[in-house]
Amino acid sequence: MDNFIVSARKYRPQNFNTVVGQQHITTTLKNAIRNNQLAHAFLFCGPRGVGKTTCARILAKTINCTNQTADGEACNTCNSCVSFDAGTSMNIHELDAASNNSVDDIRALVEQVRFAPQAGKYKVYIVDEVHMLSSSAFNAFLKTLEEPPPYAIFILATTEKHKILPTILSRCQIFDFKRITNNDTVEHLQEIVDKEKINAEKAALQVIAQKSEGCMRDSLSILDKIVSFTNGTVTYQNTLEHLNILDEDYFFQLLDCMQKQDMAGAMLLFDQINRKGFEGDLVLNGFAEFIRNLLVCKDAKSASLLEVVEGMQAKYVQVAGQTSLSYLVSALNILNDTEVNYKMARNKRLHVELALIKLSFLQQAIELTTDKGTVVKKKRLDGPIAFKTKMIQSLAPPAPPVSSRQPAVKPASNASQPIINAEPGNTNTSAGAKLFVAQTAAPAPVGTIKTGPKKSLLEALKEKAGSNYQIEEVKEAMPLTEESLRAFWDAYIVQLEQQLKHSAVGTFRIASLEIESDIHFTVRVSAVTAQKFIESEKMVLIDQLQTQFNNRAINFTILVEEGEREDVPLHMRLNSKQKFERIAEQYPLVRELRDKLRLEIDY
Repeated sequence: MDNFIVSARKYRPQNFNTVVGQQHITTTLKNAIRNNQLAHAFLFCGPRGVGKTTCARILAKTINCTNQTADGEACNTCNSCVSFDAGTSMNIHELDAASNNSVDDIRALVEQVRFAPQAGKYKVYIVDEVHMLSSSAFNAFLKTLEEPPPYAIFILATTEKHKILPTILSRCQIFDFKRITNNDTVEHLQEIVDKEKINAEKAALQVIAQKSEGCMRDSLSILDKIVSFTNGTVTYQNTLEHLNILDEDYFFQLLDCMQKQDMAGAMLLFDQINRKGFEGDLVLNGFAEFIRNLLVCKDAKSASLLEVVEGMQAKYVQVAGQTSLSYLVSALNILNDTEVNYKMARNKRLHVELALIKLSFLQQAIELTTDKGTVVKKKRLDGPIAFKTKMIQSLAPPAPPVSSRQPAVKPASNASQPIINAEPGNTNTSAGAKLFVAQTAAPAPVGTIKTGPKKSLLEALKEKAGSNYQIEEVKEAMPLTEESLRAFWDAYIVQLEQQLKHSAVGTFRIASLEIESDIHFTVRVSAVTAQKFIESEKMVLIDQLQTQFNNRAINFTILVEEGEREDVPLHMRLNSKQKFERIAEQYPLVRELRDKLRLEIDY
């Protein structure tokens, strides 16, 4: 029985012309070889499985070929090419930087560079996954990479260009590989299935190309699995089944139910999908991609972005023409929010069903109407809107009555306008003229506040509240002085004596006070035990201080001065857990009691 070789290795390109989807790279390399303009260091970067390592090996084989073709390709027949294909060439060295990323590995590589090739013109060093090298390894590689011997060429390959040091990038000729398009992937897969004499539908190959997302190695691996799964016959249905992909017909049926507001039909269809083993996140992701494809079909300019299997384009265009743009955008927004919150949902099925219910009645929610050729939202009001107002009670006393002897200024047109009266014989308003407003028989508009002599807010509140409330003015803060602070401190010591706290009394008496600012002072003590006594009284002490001095910002700091080493008692140095452990050591029955009763101690 022959050993099976996977397609990714069996059909690995052997020259530049067979590399798929990277013509901009292969053409540049062939021209550089033909014109003898090779750089001493290359950096191949791009996504996985697009041909970086393959192009590096082809380049290494081609520059050592003794019978190069006219277009810069290797002959594949000379001793150098044959030994390279057999894996016995001494002029190529590959290093996997993912597992050899230390500075010692790079130093060993640099030591090999000193030796010239025994046969051939160049020695090529391929460092794959170079972004995995450590910073020290990069620094050890810098000098050799900048000025290598004339026979040494370095080819670095990576999928994460941003992780490479700028000093490395500046010493290399950079080639950016791009993702392989679906069309190129399908053509390459078709060539392989023809060579292997496999019956494969083009729609199945298109699904494989979409699933690989531009990675040729992934597409070949998927093809090998499906061939084994189907025993040599690759169809559209068994490809969907193997890759766990929902058929697009389900999404067309879902959209049809939602357009008809058939919530029951949409729920039953989701139940049918769920019974086939598809989780809710797959349904949400697939339906969102389906809505995106419909949006793409709405405009002929973006129709080229539609990537579906052959024969489905016409159906997409037809359904997109029957669906409104506002519905598609709103549905895509709902699906995106549902998919983001899917992982946090406890009842995931209900989470998906709620999204389907919203989509079923979405058309009704976003109904649009046309007004004079323009599109406006439903329930929009362009005219005045009625609103309720409430009369504000005036705090000012009522205005004095209008004297009949005073001449009134006749209003110009409206009888309901206010009449402005002035005292006779005084025309200069700056010299004390008095103006007041007299209201005619028409009622005052809602919300109007009567004018009058202004009163302070406190007087107005007193007049309104009367004797029901007692209004106290805020007292001014007392200054913090040494005399007042010491008097308060002594009074608090007397209070402690009355409470029989004799240990705290001694500490408070020997403590020294130092005022730092108007709202802060320092209490200096000579021992940690004294500090603990004052800290135990700090909350009560601060409250009484702030009340005494009418200032809620007063605070103080306790400072332990350096002095003779204090012999602190053991029970004051230990925390609760340490105290329990000490008791358990002296009395083992305490620990045994805790274990038997399964007690949890609150330390």
